[in-house]
Amino acid sequence: MAQPQILAIGGGGDTDEQTRALLTHALSLTGKERPRVLQVPTAQADSAEAIVRTHERLGGLCELSHVRFFPWPPADLRERALSQDAIVVDGGNAANMLAIWRVHGFDAILREAWESGVVLFGVSAGMICWFEAYVTDSFGPQLEGMQNGLGFLSGSACPHFDGEPKRRPRFRELVDGGFPEGVAADDGVGFHFVATELREVVTCRPGAAAYRIMRGGEERLDARELSG
Repeated sequence: MAQPQILAIGGGGDTDEQTRALLTHALSLTGKERPRVLQVPTAQADSAEAIVRTHERLGGLCELSHVRFFPWPPADLRERALSQDAIVVDGGNAANMLAIWRVHGFDAILREAWESGVVLFGVSAGMICWFEAYVTDSFGPQLEGMQNGLGFLSGSACPHFDGEPKRRPRFRELVDGGFPEGVAADDGVGFHFVATELREVVTCRPGAAAYRIMRGGEERLDARELSG
């Protein structure tokens, strides 16, 4: 059986080409030439724009489909998820997304898919949802620390670390105040976890990095630059 894998991405690249390189890397983790991929745009309220955008980025690289939770999820939600090679989760409102997933039991389906070897990946909300805790703008630009993540990965996570000026000081403030220690990713940077072990950090942006955030300090984690 394939090992569980997650690619947790802090944000898109500076260009469409950079972002495409990062998403192509995510698809390569399936080991399939043309993988079956399920898009989950719940954090974008299943918006047509989000679905079109992902199809523009990934449609030529995989067999792409999507699942909507509005007005209700499909009856074959579990079967559809477990039949994929990868599942991609859009950015957006992470807190709302997690609440909707739990109401419909999708949190348990995702864990089953992950444990069976379906690669899980996503940007922003699609990065932080896999952790126990996360920093989010789900409630406004002031940024909140939430401890209701899926918990596939331990600790906390913060995306857009160099892309939004409030992220670093707010995450530091939360962790120094007792919030779970964790990791942060610049835009264009992805954490590749195999099971629950951090295997590698990758980036599509030269010079971008990831960080371990601990009480009283932080540690920079160099990232392998992906070729375009």
